[in-house]
Amino acid sequence: MLRVKVESAKGLPKKKVGHPDPITSVIFKDEKQKTKSIDSELNPVWNEVLEFDLKGIALDYSAYIDVIVKDYETIGKNKFIGSTKIALKDLASGQMRSLPSKNVALVNESGQGIGASIDLVIGYDPPANFAPNPNDSQEGDSTVDAGGGDGGGDGGDETQPDGGQGGSAGGPSSPGQSVNLRQKIARSQNRHRLVNKPQDFQIRIRIIEARQLSGNNVKPVVKVSVCDQTHRTRIKRGNNPFFDEMFFYNVHMLPSDLFDKHISLRVYNSYSLRADSLMGEFKLDVGYVYDEPAHCVLRKWLLLNDPDDSSSGSKGYLKVSLFVVGAGDEPPVEKRDSNDDQDDIESNLLLPAGVTLRWATLSLKVFRAEDVPQMDDAFVQTVKEIFGGDANKKNLVDPFLEARFAGRKLCTKIIEKNANPEWNQVLNLQVKFPSMCERVKLTVFDWDRITGNDAIGTTYLNLSKIASSGGEIEANTGQSEVGFLPVFGPCYVNLYGSLREFSGLPDPYEDLNYGKGEGVAYRGRILVELSTKLEEKADKTVDCIHSDDILVVQKYQRRRKYSLCAVFHSASMIQEPGEPIQFEVSIGNYGNKLDTTCKPLASTTQYSCAVFDGNHYYYLPWADTKPVVVVLSFWEDVSHRLDAVNIILYITHRLQSNLELFKTAILAKVSDNKLVEVWLKLLNQLIEDLESLTTPELEGRSNLTSLDFQIKKLRDSTLKTIKKGARCMLEEAREIADTLPDLESWAEKLQQLADEPQNSMPDVIIWMLRGEKRVAYSRMPAHQFLYSTYSEQACGQHCGKTKTVFLKYPMDKNKGLKVPVQIRVNMWLGLSAHEKKFNSFSEGTFSVFAELYENQAAVFRKWGTTGLVGRHKFSDVTGKLKLKQEHFMPQRGWEWEDDWFIDPEKALLTEADAGHTDFMDEVFQNETRFPGREWKEASEPFTDVNGEKSRNPGEFDCPTGWMWEDEWSVDDNRAVDDQGWEYGVTIPPADQPKSWVSAEKVYHVHRRRRLYRPRKRAAHPAGGPVQKRDQGDPEGWEFSSLIGWKFHRKERSSDTFRRRRWRRKMGPEDRLGASAIFQLEGALGVDTEEKDSKSDVTKLFGANTPTVSCCFDRSHLYHLRVYVYQAQNLASMDKDSFSDPYAHVSFLHFSKTTEKLKATLNPTWDQTLIFSEVEIYGDPQNIAQCPPDVVLEFYDNDQVGKDELLGRSVCTPMVKLNASMDQTPRLLWYPIIQKGQKAGEALLAAELILKDKTGESDLPLLPSKKSENIYMVPQGIRPVVQLTAVEILVWGLRNMKSYQLASISSPSLVVECGGERVESVVIKNMKKSPNFPGSVLFIKVLLPKEEMYTPPIVLKVIDHRPFGRTPVVGQCTITSLEQFRCDPYIITAEGAMSNKMTLMASPSGHLAINMETRPLLETQLVEKEKETVDWWSKLYASTGDQQKCGPYLKKGYDMLKVFDCELEDVPEFKGLTDFCCTFKLLRGKNENGDDDPSVVGEFKGSFKVYPLSDDPGVAPPPRQFRELPESGPQECLVRIYVVQAIDLQPKDNNGRCDPYIKMSLGKNKIDDRDHYLPNTTTPVFGRMFEMTCFLPQDKDLKISVYDYDMLTRDEKVGETVIDLENRFLSRYNSYCGLPQTYCISGINKWRDQMKPSLILENLARMKGLSKPRTEDNGTSLAFNGKEYTLAEFENTKEIHEHLGPPRERLCLHVLRKQGLVPEHVETRTLYSTFQPNISQGKLQMWVDVFPKSIGPPGPPFDVTPRKPKKYFLRAVVWNTTDVTLDEASITGEHMSDIYVKGWMAGMEDEKQKTDVHYRSLDGDGNFNWRFVFEFEYLPAEQLCLVSKKERFWSLDKTEFRIPPKLILQIWDNDKFSLDDYLGTLELDLRNLVPPAKTPNKCSLMMMGDLEMGSPVKKENEKCLFSQQSVRGWWPCSIEQDGERVLGGKVEMTLEIVGEAEVDEKPAGKGRDDPNMNPKLDPPKRPETSFFWFTNPCKTMKFIVWRRFRCLFIGLLILILVLLFLGILLYSLPNYIAMKLVKP
Repeated sequence: MLRVKVESAKGLPKKKVGHPDPITSVIFKDEKQKTKSIDSELNPVWNEVLEFDLKGIALDYSAYIDVIVKDYETIGKNKFIGSTKIALKDLASGQMRSLPSKNVALVNESGQGIGASIDLVIGYDPPANFAPNPNDSQEGDSTVDAGGGDGGGDGGDETQPDGGQGGSAGGPSSPGQSVNLRQKIARSQNRHRLVNKPQDFQIRIRIIEARQLSGNNVKPVVKVSVCDQTHRTRIKRGNNPFFDEMFFYNVHMLPSDLFDKHISLRVYNSYSLRADSLMGEFKLDVGYVYDEPAHCVLRKWLLLNDPDDSSSGSKGYLKVSLFVVGAGDEPPVEKRDSNDDQDDIESNLLLPAGVTLRWATLSLKVFRAEDVPQMDDAFVQTVKEIFGGDANKKNLVDPFLEARFAGRKLCTKIIEKNANPEWNQVLNLQVKFPSMCERVKLTVFDWDRITGNDAIGTTYLNLSKIASSGGEIEANTGQSEVGFLPVFGPCYVNLYGSLREFSGLPDPYEDLNYGKGEGVAYRGRILVELSTKLEEKADKTVDCIHSDDILVVQKYQRRRKYSLCAVFHSASMIQEPGEPIQFEVSIGNYGNKLDTTCKPLASTTQYSCAVFDGNHYYYLPWADTKPVVVVLSFWEDVSHRLDAVNIILYITHRLQSNLELFKTAILAKVSDNKLVEVWLKLLNQLIEDLESLTTPELEGRSNLTSLDFQIKKLRDSTLKTIKKGARCMLEEAREIADTLPDLESWAEKLQQLADEPQNSMPDVIIWMLRGEKRVAYSRMPAHQFLYSTYSEQACGQHCGKTKTVFLKYPMDKNKGLKVPVQIRVNMWLGLSAHEKKFNSFSEGTFSVFAELYENQAAVFRKWGTTGLVGRHKFSDVTGKLKLKQEHFMPQRGWEWEDDWFIDPEKALLTEADAGHTDFMDEVFQNETRFPGREWKEASEPFTDVNGEKSRNPGEFDCPTGWMWEDEWSVDDNRAVDDQGWEYGVTIPPADQPKSWVSAEKVYHVHRRRRLYRPRKRAAHPAGGPVQKRDQGDPEGWEFSSLIGWKFHRKERSSDTFRRRRWRRKMGPEDRLGASAIFQLEGALGVDTEEKDSKSDVTKLFGANTPTVSCCFDRSHLYHLRVYVYQAQNLASMDKDSFSDPYAHVSFLHFSKTTEKLKATLNPTWDQTLIFSEVEIYGDPQNIAQCPPDVVLEFYDNDQVGKDELLGRSVCTPMVKLNASMDQTPRLLWYPIIQKGQKAGEALLAAELILKDKTGESDLPLLPSKKSENIYMVPQGIRPVVQLTAVEILVWGLRNMKSYQLASISSPSLVVECGGERVESVVIKNMKKSPNFPGSVLFIKVLLPKEEMYTPPIVLKVIDHRPFGRTPVVGQCTITSLEQFRCDPYIITAEGAMSNKMTLMASPSGHLAINMETRPLLETQLVEKEKETVDWWSKLYASTGDQQKCGPYLKKGYDMLKVFDCELEDVPEFKGLTDFCCTFKLLRGKNENGDDDPSVVGEFKGSFKVYPLSDDPGVAPPPRQFRELPESGPQECLVRIYVVQAIDLQPKDNNGRCDPYIKMSLGKNKIDDRDHYLPNTTTPVFGRMFEMTCFLPQDKDLKISVYDYDMLTRDEKVGETVIDLENRFLSRYNSYCGLPQTYCISGINKWRDQMKPSLILENLARMKGLSKPRTEDNGTSLAFNGKEYTLAEFENTKEIHEHLGPPRERLCLHVLRKQGLVPEHVETRTLYSTFQPNISQGKLQMWVDVFPKSIGPPGPPFDVTPRKPKKYFLRAVVWNTTDVTLDEASITGEHMSDIYVKGWMAGMEDEKQKTDVHYRSLDGDGNFNWRFVFEFEYLPAEQLCLVSKKERFWSLDKTEFRIPPKLILQIWDNDKFSLDDYLGTLELDLRNLVPPAKTPNKCSLMMMGDLEMGSPVKKENEKCLFSQQSVRGWWPCSIEQDGERVLGGKVEMTLEIVGEAEVDEKPAGKGRDDPNMNPKLDPPKRPETSFFWFTNPCKTMKFIVWRRFRCLFIGLLILILVLLFLGILLYSLPNYIAMKLVKP
């Protein structure tokens, strides 16, 4: 039987209207059970048991239950609120019968926490025959990792269980459900939202406590290291220490770098000086914490382990809270549960017990590398070469590979001088799984003997992509797990970084080689394989790979030939002319013209010179001959991977484009039917795509790895899930707009699936070269262009299609501010086996030429070869490579088609105007002078823009086919004077100035002006012959005045050099079609005569390769219209807060400019730009599919200096191949991007119309003109407008900063909207009254009907200064008017009279509150009551802390509301801006030149927007702002209650601070420095301050927390600012919160100035309702059409003696129904300028504001903190028994000299010892000894308050709150050595282990019960404070070999005595006087108990005699016998002699 007790849920989210009616369903297998529903409750309590009959089958290890909470609906379907999954593994294993799951977080459909949690208890009765199978559990464990535990996944994202991590605790997780993809995406989105620029972060780590640490008599200390900063806790004693310390780490770095950093938590034993002092550690990524809900891990247990010993188990547990706080984040408040101390470790582990941490080995096999670039200088090689040795420059590199993971690092061997090294080594990384770390970092280094190693390139193996937790499959599909451990390859991984070309100079892009930023060039590739083995330890960390494995990997290196063709259609938007431009396309090393390791290929375009487009940009004039590049390369065939990627991307792109349409439809608020249509199309297309498009099967493909199969399985199952979800959505969705998050999450999920970790094909890189220098690049994944035979959808997105590419500068600091060039390129990549398929993609005719240049120089006006200095007679285009016609050989498979012929290159000529329909000739007229003299013609009177010599304007002839449009004109539309001159100073050796200015100065010596003359291509008659253009020189020469790049067609007198191009056409021998170009390979041949010279020909700039071009025989003319309507939120570029915006609109090689508008950030151009004849080559159908983009660059027009770029926007035109199509483009908002950030939006549309050959008759009509040459946006495209009224409440200005050093004194406000403008009255004196005298403005304006087109409201503050100056001193733009729209005929309370202000006009006489006086006896009772209940009781009762609030709740007193945010952020009170909103006024750029505008003040006001009828006969609706309050100053009394601060940022070195409060209000300041609280980060202030102020002048109350320092300056911790004016004016009564009851005495005495009845009357008047009526002596009341009675409010409540009259009570109850602010405590976040957007802590407080004109308020609350009570713990140690006998006496007896030592936790200095029981031979000890410990205790918090100086030099005592624990230790006394430790006992006095009555029953099992948290007795029975006294036996334990064993038993009496009883029941320490209560007699110890040194007699008696008496007696007898014999022998001779003598 399985029983699930559904107890309760907490924190369910509110509905839009009302509260939900929650109902819970529990699903086990296919069975579903439900609880009853609970009406309208956010914290429901069910307490229902649901039973599931298992039918005799035991629980499976993978079993789990689904818990779903829904909102019960009587009609229709119940609405989903949240769900969770709970694994039943622990029940199945038989380890436990009951599984309490507390605070399990509920998640929404996207897997994100909803802030709610549920409590359950799951019970399990196994079947009778059930026996847990030990093998099962092992198997279960392996599924954890193999299937679910993510196998380490990405340490951050995947180890979290589905329901694991919402609030404070997570239930156990099912192994397989570790984290599903939705949750992973939701988490990773957190990171994407961060801008990747260095920013402020704060990491907070709270170390709460540790449990079950290993070791005996330990002194643990925790060291926490983050980002190279280390903090340590204070040293504690014992195995279960309590720390409760918070550490702050402030960092300023890139988010991506921060998330890779580790948090390391290590517990050390501070006793131990040896190396083994580390007791255990835990590591995790910062990113893991950031990805958790609310970016934090709250009160979780961490399992500590030994980092070096993989076999060791748990080393203890550490409880922590971790927070990562970014800018603008609010760290959640930690809630300490009352049962927190007894919480179950197993159910609250950060890694739940279901996912056990296990050792795993990541085996990284590193086989080889290829194409490693040169990294060392060629000096030594050059020396070798000089002495005739062989040089090998390409191998100048000594590579080795370094792998890093989870802080561990391993390296391969170094292979010297090898660009293609073969390491063949395996690196074994030992890690714990699931790992908290995410990426394996692989870096290839070049080893240097002397200098530091250089990075060659870096790549990452992301574990989240090469492993899966298996949670992606929905449980009910019943499929097997799709999880797998990290596995990869064998596969090549490509490296990217800085340029390949080696230079001896420092590399400016070196950071790219470390993986920081996008690599700009291919740097080689490495062949690696990764596998994971569980529970195995490798013998060696670095080992050689077995030869069999090397053979196996050979098959993964099989290469196929790939062909890449790129046709360049256009290159435009070049910013400035200069050297000729060439493009290079490479893939890997192939195509890199500067790399000599590959065959030369036709991988570069011909050089071309940029030509001015007549407006703003330059472009390359390719006209009908488009350059083509061909690159042949060899790679592994990974098409099975890339086909799947392309198919998924195809589905994704279609879904995303449909999603954009869907979003636009929602934004435009289209009709429901239209929205349904868009939505249905989206879903049907998605379902159809998922059904018809399948990823390719893998069987039979080459290069297959195990990861391929796993990823396919994963993809297929996820696609199936999405398809199923889409079908369900189609059937079940009710509210269409609500499906958007799901659809977006599917798009994200698909995007994630398209990530292919094993993509070994390098990216395609396009480089732009200017002359010989690489300038800009673009890097694109090869799969985008890859052709596939599998299906059309498997081809790349841009395969054979023209793609617009913006190139970028390498490591661009400005992030794309300037575009180097925009190209349109058509690329096709495919296997050479599929080359023929290219023919169907190609357009135009491909031709291949060999080319060379014939060069000549003029010597004495004669042309010849003699003057060619350093040049060759025949050369390539650069003139550096010597060529000869006879040495040219066509490549294999090709033959000459023609002979050499002269063919001038037009694209390199400066007059190139090809492709233009109109053109502008320009020339600069130059004049010079000596300073102060007359201007004269310069030596070169006419030059081009660069100062090169040019022709006289008279020499310019109109070319054939062109006609002049105008005469030569002077260009004065630049920074020039009125005659067009610009001036400068020439600094030799330059021949013209470097910079120019428009004003003439005496010292200027050079001036120039630009002359221009437009010409237009002459229209030739239709059908007539096209005139051939002037070919210039008949012999094809092109001329130049200098040897360089500047050539022109016609010879001039100044020319000294000429050249002409010879070409010879080549054709394929056996192929037809465009694919023949793929046969081109290698160079055409060079002059080999000079091979012996020192310069290696191949190293010269580019080998001589054939040129390929694509010729288009016909072009089409198009007509383009760009509709630029408006822009909004542009950046402010001028100091006056505005910009003068205009836009350059670029389309291919044309550009036009909009008109320049003045001083606005929200310009409305309303302009149509017409490009009448745009010539585009290529098939119109292709143009319709991939039209060229229209690019708009927005600039700020500056009178002085250069115009600044505001941003760029790209718009795709609608293409009409038939002008009569009735489609019209729709204006849409396009983002304006600047430096990668959004910098505004532009409302644009564009249409491109194919022109008919017959004429222009079909084109749309020209729009009406605004002025000369400026067309408006035509009707039908421009928005439809409606006459609208805008009412503006202009209340006042606040905090205005000075402008140009003068303060703002007489401002007025200008409001602009939709072209209309209105100005307010001027404020006469800002200091006296900052409010406007006339408060309402009104404008009628034509506004668009559609909200998305609505223009913003612009507010400008103008200061009226002397001499008629009216500068704009601040501005504000309000973009959305939606919030201000209203129905003018509905009367609302808003804008009507504020209730507080109503009173100002009424007399104040009757407002005084007469509190009834109470007799003296009652006053005494109240005082007595204050001892048991106080204001803090109310606070604790309100936060649900039952233990701390005492009897308060039973008395039925008021509760208050604790808001965990600012009052302004509580949604119900709408920011307290219901009367007027506060708008920040901004001004231009910051003074320091930052782009961010600075805030210079605030405007208080509001708006009402409503439609007006166009019919003048209809009466206008009533005005909205009426009955406004007086706006004059008010004197107020302000009471500020500061309760406590939470988690303040430490400011002292000890990780604490000494906080105190400072506050300022207007000119009043309070400094509470004398009441600082030492050494705390969570101070309880309990202070109330009173101040007076005048509103609105003193509206800002600033409350700061400072850190007290004795010697240095006090530091500010943080501050918060409260706008008192908003509180005062708000209709929510926020000036003083409403209590729950009306009390006239007691601690909750009424404190407002007005009684409830008066407040209710004012509310009625404000809402325009009739006055409330009371009846039945005030027990019933009618208000707003409803009847209320006192009984209905107070029936269930306790009635107490403090309540006031019934009428007032009833009025108060009715008021509380009106949504007003209740009595409350708000939590305000503190901020500091040091880290502007990061919380520095929180302050709990509230403010009351009372206007003095009404009368005095009631008495304030007393919020003084509670004082601790003094208690005495008397512990009488009677006896010990079974103590370990630790020593042997000299006589060999086992014995111990026992004594007992004791202290209270935190008071180690006050240790007490018993006397010594010597020579205990049986482990018994008798003491009769009393310990007396005095301590201060906070009964409410159940903690001891310990005050002590941390160090002897500390100035202040530090207060610690520590659980009341008694620690006893048994020791063996040694006189001549250290005492021996025998055992310890820890007793928590709040939760006392019940003692055993006899020693026999006393065992260690008693203590085990406590740790399991089993409820043996009721709570109060366990608490010594309630029991007072207890006596019995307790066991002491000691650790041996990692096990806890019995060390002895101690008999004690524990007694708690209060301070009052101490004198009544005195007792001395030990057995000292007064020896009473109880009297302790000296112990009756056995005679054997004595100290041998002081008792020699006893020593003889009890030690010597007892042991050796037989020996002594024997010795005595022996001595006597010997004595007798001695005497006998002595006397015998004498005796015998006597006998003989005297017979």
